[in-house]
Amino acid sequence: MPDTTMFTPAGSVAGADRRLRMLRALEKKVLWLSTWMIHNANHLRPSRDGLKVGGHQASSASVATILTALYFDVLRPQDRVAVKPHASPVFHAIQYLLGRQQREKLEAFRALGGAQSYPSRTKDTADVDFSTGSVGLGVAGTAFASLVQDYVRLKGLSRQPEGRMIAIVGDAELDEGNVFEAMLEGWKHDLRNTWWIIDYNRQSLDSIVSDKLWVPIEGMFRSLGWNVVILKYGKKLQAAFERPGGDALRDWIDNCPNQLYSALTFKGGAAWREVLKRDLGEVAGIRALLDAHDDDALADLMTNLAGHDLPTLLEAFHGVEGERPACFIAYTVKGRGLPFAGHKDNHSGLMNPDQVAAFKARCAVPDGQEWDRFAGLDVPAAELEEFLREVPFVSGGERRLSAPAVPVPDGFAVPQGARQSTQEGFGRILGEIAKDSGDLAARIVTTSPDVTVSTNLGAWVNRRGLFDRTLREDIFKEQKVVSAQRWQGSPDGQHIELGIAEHNLFLMLGALGLSHDLFGTRLLPIGTLYDPFVKRGLDAFNYALYQDARFMVVATPSGISLAPEGGAHQSIATPLIGMGLPKLASFEPAYVDELAAILAWGFRWMQQPDGGSVYLRLSTRQLDQPVRTLDAPLRDAVIEGGYWLREPAPDADLAIVCSGVVMPEALAAFEQIREDVPGAGLLAVTSADRLHQGWTAARAARQAGEADAQSPADRLLSRLPRRAGLVTVLDGHPAALSWLGAVRGHRVAALGVEGFGQSADIPDLYRVHGLDADAILDAAAQVLLDRKD
Repeated sequence: MPDTTMFTPAGSVAGADRRLRMLRALEKKVLWLSTWMIHNANHLRPSRDGLKVGGHQASSASVATILTALYFDVLRPQDRVAVKPHASPVFHAIQYLLGRQQREKLEAFRALGGAQSYPSRTKDTADVDFSTGSVGLGVAGTAFASLVQDYVRLKGLSRQPEGRMIAIVGDAELDEGNVFEAMLEGWKHDLRNTWWIIDYNRQSLDSIVSDKLWVPIEGMFRSLGWNVVILKYGKKLQAAFERPGGDALRDWIDNCPNQLYSALTFKGGAAWREVLKRDLGEVAGIRALLDAHDDDALADLMTNLAGHDLPTLLEAFHGVEGERPACFIAYTVKGRGLPFAGHKDNHSGLMNPDQVAAFKARCAVPDGQEWDRFAGLDVPAAELEEFLREVPFVSGGERRLSAPAVPVPDGFAVPQGARQSTQEGFGRILGEIAKDSGDLAARIVTTSPDVTVSTNLGAWVNRRGLFDRTLREDIFKEQKVVSAQRWQGSPDGQHIELGIAEHNLFLMLGALGLSHDLFGTRLLPIGTLYDPFVKRGLDAFNYALYQDARFMVVATPSGISLAPEGGAHQSIATPLIGMGLPKLASFEPAYVDELAAILAWGFRWMQQPDGGSVYLRLSTRQLDQPVRTLDAPLRDAVIEGGYWLREPAPDADLAIVCSGVVMPEALAAFEQIREDVPGAGLLAVTSADRLHQGWTAARAARQAGEADAQSPADRLLSRLPRRAGLVTVLDGHPAALSWLGAVRGHRVAALGVEGFGQSADIPDLYRVHGLDADAILDAAAQVLLDRKD
């Protein structure tokens, strides 16, 4: 355990005696309730499937003191906290003590309707600020939430008091690369009001972490401008260091390997005594110190680390001044106070019934009062109730905020042009919105990971500007260097430029998309990126949706349509990702007028209580645009997921079903097919996702007794006789459309991309991958032959 500069308190804690007495009682109760909650779920509650429930007793014990100090003393209502995933029982115990969680939820921990295994904004009824569970993402999310707080406050959009965005970080979470990507992005944007409290217990899931891990951790934080506070020793050890031999004791602990320290912690006082006698027995004062402590007291002394010492934590947290981001490296013992404290296998360990009984006796909890909020404490319940009513964190009432919806028109003007790509159309529509002075334009905020210009956000940024906390001039403009882009930053700007890290993009979208809830300000975030790299940010994308953040993702180019770029810049699986992610409506329009309707609907959908986020899979390939006006029925069909671009005859034997950029090939094949199959139809699918969701919802409704329930997919395909065949085609994985055959029992030939691409032009690539008109004709012929067979 290495040494470093310790935090030196600036003064005494006001009202320390009463407050410390209350906090120590609550700390004891938090550890008991979190431990009992897990024990009840695993050993007492009936199990119908025989699966281990789990719950992480050791990880919870590791941060019980830290969370006690925060929630019962340090936090204010405007502060927002991401609790490390494995400390969920501690969080729920604290909410229960504060009167914000129900006993029934604790009893049903990790069961249907109970407190969740990891804190969840959408599944828990308790006051969760940030969902956690995919390690590292909740941590990084607090940094982006702080940036969003600056965004809305500097624009005068929020009147909420300025809060601190706080993460309780498991030290093993720092192995996640996204954490350091977020730190670097925070440095670029002058991150403020962010605390990361590292639970430095030096244990990961499998074993003990490397010695001196604190060195690179501290160095990285300091190099990026963070204030680093090392919290290593509690008051007992600090006092021991002042005694004769104390310097030698401190030096011994500082140089004790993590594995040895953990093993001795597990073995207890007798083991500490034996090793200290062996190594320091000849040092003056050490034997006197050892003689003054029995084995239990010695074990308590040697594990009196700052992360378990309330006075030290309170001094440190209250001693932070200014807005500079702060990293607290708090030394702790994993499983502190429990029988497997320090054991390298304790991560998934569970106390057995005998161990829990002994712990219960130590906590003085009477039989039948295991769930009582104050049973076994040496402070009267009335005093604790009074103290809890005064806790600053709960003094501000409801912390889950709201904001009114921003009005959105029924549709946007369709950009004129006989040939356009959907990506170009998106940029032009957004550019026109940017000219408007209304609320819609003011609440849109765009962000992109270093592909702003190449994803057609240039016009928007030129009109609305880059967001920066301070004025940043466009030096190229000042130097009279000609450029199409005006990159001037100011607090008024509405585009947040990110580095090329897709995790950061989706974490930023997640934070922006929770602004109405966290800061009481409605924003309409749009993030653009290259479609192939959706997969690179997929974990953070999923995490943002899990939190019910509301945003729009605009991704190009779809499939292999940016042909010369080669396989690394070609996307295959993203249509399935769009269909598979919950709380997401995925679209792939072929034409710009479809896109205009989808954008208007998307902005409304993002604001509806039962709505969600939007994913647009667009293309850089220019297509001939249809000469038409989308009337209300056709606009509705576009939003529902599809419409007949060429109507089939009542007795049609065949239909081509096409989505997105491959429409020219589908139309060319259709024109040839209808010479031999005159009743054939051409179905344009704008959203396989919406069609599929509607179909499964209608099936569920029919199973529930609504015999007449019909989905858009049912209605579209009912135009075809059951003997008809379908040829589905899209520039993506064929499974995204092949399911349509199950709707009405039609035979399907599914065309799409199932292998990595290569550099070429579109005609060659579509021929190689079987997406050209000839491939569609061959598939149609096979479907017709199969019908005859």
